[in-house]
Amino acid sequence: MDATDEEFHAVAEETSLPVLIDVWAPWCGPCRMVSPALEKLAGELAGKLKLVKVDADDNPEVSRRFEVQAIPTLVLLHHGEVVDKQIGALPEHQLRSWLESRLPAQS
Repeated sequence: MDATDEEFHAVAEETSLPVLIDVWAPWCGPCRMVSPALEKLAGELAGKLKLVKVDADDNPEVSRRFEVQAIPTLVLLHHGEVVDKQIGALPEHQLRSWLESRLPAQS
């Protein structure tokens, strides 16, 4: 799901699921490389995780809020609080490991 500065609160913070925010830009090569892996992982973790993509160029408020200084930046939120942040593109297996180690246990 894509979100703008205006939609971000409703899309990313008013959910009971953990949210993985992908701050990216269309011109960013590493962002385009990591995007398919993120979408695959979000599909595998459906019901446990929500993926929200935010274009850094068009949505500066989200970038400022999470102090994004390089893209891609991944921010894992749970109940609106930052759980962890990952800067740069990682291979799928490392992204999976990072996410699985930081997702809250299901009750």
